[in-house]
Amino acid sequence: MSRPKALKYLKDKVRGGALLLAAIVLQSVPHQGAWVIVLRSSGNWIPAILVAMVAGVLDWRFRRIPNWLTVSGLAAGLAANTILYRWPGFRNALLGAALGLGLLLPFVLIRSLGAGDWKLAGALGACLGPRQLLSVLLITILLAGVMALVLVIFKGRLKKTLWNIANLVAAVFSLRMPGSEVSLDDPHSTKIPFGVAMAAAVLFYAVGRAVGRI
Repeated sequence: MSRPKALKYLKDKVRGGALLLAAIVLQSVPHQGAWVIVLRSSGNWIPAILVAMVAGVLDWRFRRIPNWLTVSGLAAGLAANTILYRWPGFRNALLGAALGLGLLLPFVLIRSLGAGDWKLAGALGACLGPRQLLSVLLITILLAGVMALVLVIFKGRLKKTLWNIANLVAAVFSLRMPGSEVSLDDPHSTKIPFGVAMAAAVLFYAVGRAVGRI
């Protein structure tokens, strides 16, 4: 399947999945009061989970997270929080988006993180707000670290990767740009699908909330 057809297929699946999820929620909650409670407690997680799942698939499949997904996720997060919580929800969504974009911007500038991953953090921040986004990002970092360790050991590149990480950290503290040879965008470097780790973190956190463990 070509890339345009694959993207169109994913868009159709997301639209169908959103409609199906909404229908299941409406049918499973018989009373209006309970329906309002369910939406208020988890309504902002619906766009977050959908955006994260599609982003994870695209990042794994194409190593790319498109603008149509992140922009629509940002808009959905702002809309959902505004509808559910009015002005405080809108303000919280803006703060979440600003936090996600602000925290990851330095890593984009030193080319250790892709622009798509950065925009995804902003979109998820708009959906979840700053407090829950911080938890998701912490889980993401842990998962990405485990993925990176497994990958570099599998490829036998542990020494080279540790050297690259040291150069990136030194670049951050010295406020300089690192050489292109240590960029994760380098085709010869070991690539970490950060969007996949972020998607897994969102699902992990959502499941933890649902079962009362988080």
